[in-house]
Parts: sequence; C-alpha cells; structure tokens
Amino acid sequence: MLEIREITAQDNAKIAAIITQVGKEFGAIGEGFGPSDDEVSMMSEHYKFAEKARYWVAVLNGEIVGGAGIAQFNDHGVCELRKLFLLADARGRGIGNELVTQCLAFAKEVGYKSCYLDTLANMTSAIALYEKMDFNHLDEPYAETIHGGCDIWMLKDLTNN
Repeated sequence: MLEIREITAQDNAKIAAIITQVGKEFGAIGEGFGPSDDEVSMMSEHYKFAEKARYWVAVLNGEIVGGAGIAQFNDHGVCELRKLFLLADARGRGIGNELVTQCLAFAKEVGYKSCYLDTLANMTSAIALYEKMDFNHLDEPYAETIHGGCDIWMLKDLTNN
C-alpha cells in the first residue's frame, strides 16, 4: 500500500539517509549535488518554514522509500522540483510519478508559472519520467542553481496544462 504524505520531523533521519544513499549510488557526492545541501539533515523544518514550499515522503507498506519536494527557485514565478530520491526497490512502481504529480499540483495551486529541475545524465529513469511529464531539456542551467555538478537541466511550463 502506497501513501504520499507531507514530511514530519520524525521522517528527517530516514529521508536524509535515503537521499545520501541514492546520491552515492549515482555519483552525486560532494559540493554541487543535492545530497550535500544543508537542508538534507532537517528536511521537515526547512520545508515547514519556507514559503510556498512542501516536501512529501512516499511510504510503501509502512516504510519510507523516498520523497520529493517543491520550493521557490527564483523571484520570477519559477519553482524547483527538489530532492526526488527513491530507494532502488521502490523504483519502477509508479512512485516517482505519484510524487512528481503531487509536487506539480501544489506548484500550480500556489501560483508558480514554471518548474525547473537539475539532475544527472545517469539518472535515466528519472529523466524519462520528467520527459513523460512534459519537462523540456534546457541547454544550460539557470544561473541561480547551486547544483553545479548536475549535467541535465529541465523546465516545465505550469501555465497551460
């Protein structure tokens, strides 16, 4: 049974471990990669106090198996899909799709005009999901990104679908 719910303080250690583990699996280690962001150790607090931001965890059969969030990216109506990480056993079950759908619905609800993301070329399943959900590839990252280690950048228009 799958449940998608907002993160709580009790989830912080588990989601931080998942983000770190999956980051290592794909070589996203050190500065310039999401798993090294300060927010990772205190995800619930970071998203609780950030305006127009939320983070959800995916709970499969009572166990947290991943998560994803939305937060403001810049002052031009752009949000960022953040920290979509799933344990290997949870992939291929539609959980990523459920998380992204939840994130994008929230982003539209609070008035964002577009959604940016950055990722790694070796995260091929995630990229296929983003493409399926109408994210378009960009030639370069947005200037405001802090993830200089990423090599894939995408954007989705939230105003017309």
